[in-house]
Amino acid sequence: MGRLSLDQQRNGMVDTQIVARGIRDPRVLAAMRDVPRHLFVPEKFRARAYEDHPVPIGCGQTISQPYIVAIMTELLAVTPGDHILEIGAGSGYQAAILARLAASVVSVERHEVLAEQAQACLEELGCTNATVVCGDGSLGYPEAAPYDAIIVTAACPHVPPALKEQLCPGGRLVCPTGSRDLQQLLSIVREEDGFVTTQSIRCVFVPLIGAQGWPSGEA
Repeated sequence: MGRLSLDQQRNGMVDTQIVARGIRDPRVLAAMRDVPRHLFVPEKFRARAYEDHPVPIGCGQTISQPYIVAIMTELLAVTPGDHILEIGAGSGYQAAILARLAASVVSVERHEVLAEQAQACLEELGCTNATVVCGDGSLGYPEAAPYDAIIVTAACPHVPPALKEQLCPGGRLVCPTGSRDLQQLLSIVREEDGFVTTQSIRCVFVPLIGAQGWPSGEA
């Protein structure tokens, strides 16, 4: 029997790594079946694109494990009209998933080379509602605020205050916080009288470097 096609590998990824672990949102599952993850992985690692782990993408960064992308997207509770901010564009894969679900996506990446590559991949896929900018993600992107939802795909020592400030009333924020070696995924909702936080799974991300993240020397 020959090697599975990329489409077969992608569907197998969703069935065995995502559905089997309890992700149920049909829009999230459809987006992950639709977006060609292998296009967001460097050529030399492309054969590993649909495996159950992160994959290096350069600059010391990774494309997250598929299940982590799925659970964070489900926790974000995206609706079709949402304006979303992503912190940590990386390869652009998470932004491509969000672009299938929301009205608009702004993604911040501190590495200029990754930002350019991510934007190119998104354009190749026709994701005209997603834009990648280079900057300090720990400060968000106030130029396009406020946001209905914010997702942080890098480890924070604490939730950056700037991101909370850029949330709309009723907005959602999903963010991994903790030490450099282990984090807890938090789901935060901005309500009239403050913020309500719910804990989710433990996880491990590369550090968020910036003014309200980790100092570069500590990461």
